[in-house]
Amino acid sequence: MRRGLQAVVVLLALCLGSRVTCAATNPDGEYLVGPGDVISIIVYDNDDLKTKVRVASNGSIVVPLLGSVNVNKLSISAITDKLTKMFAAGYIVNPQVNVFVDEFRSRKAVVLGNVRNPGIIELSGPTTFLELVSKAGGFDKDAGDTATIKRRVGDKDTVIAINLGSLIKGGDLGQNIQINDEDTVYVSGAGKCYVTGEVDTPGTYPCGEGTTVLKIVALARGFTGKAAKSSVSIVRMEGDQKNVIKDVSLDTPVIENDVIVVPESFF
Repeated sequence: MRRGLQAVVVLLALCLGSRVTCAATNPDGEYLVGPGDVISIIVYDNDDLKTKVRVASNGSIVVPLLGSVNVNKLSISAITDKLTKMFAAGYIVNPQVNVFVDEFRSRKAVVLGNVRNPGIIELSGPTTFLELVSKAGGFDKDAGDTATIKRRVGDKDTVIAINLGSLIKGGDLGQNIQINDEDTVYVSGAGKCYVTGEVDTPGTYPCGEGTTVLKIVALARGFTGKAAKSSVSIVRMEGDQKNVIKDVSLDTPVIENDVIVVPESFF
């Protein structure tokens, strides 16, 4: 996968004022409960209060003793704190409450571009960008260095850019963001360079920032025994002009659409 220009992940209060399905997690990465989720509630030493309930379309649940409780867009820890305080307010002394998601609501995202199995992916609970790509079969061999996430925020579309080079090779997990319901993810393709002449497998290969002549030759399985390694040239289009850069070193950077020519040695 080629490295690209640094893309900044843009997350500007994405779910303030938006619809229920927009936010899947809070800033701490905790899953936010919403309509369709099934949650289980256990109150220690009070088996009669144990319940499993689906969150209604208005974000509420019905809890024994407490009645209707709004849990929309709350994390599990926030729901636990809320129920604990409500039970303690005249019902139970020092209540010990446990809450967990028993079944996540049906959510979907679309993955397009350079993945092995593009299409609609079911999101079963909190899902990161890399987990989504994994569900789509992983990156294909032509994947580039950027991905975009198109996300609906209120009545506007927001685009989030991810630098795959920084994420995959640099380990910048800050770019491995959570995927939300109805997100559309597009994985870009890598640029192409061409190599011809005395290499084992002439052809087209992915190239981008940081790619050198040597790397392209390596992708082509190396020089043949007849290669004139010191006489490699690059054919580069600059506007309507074709420029030939002769006798380049193997560490010379290449750019998209370069043609690397490896001549035959006659000595």
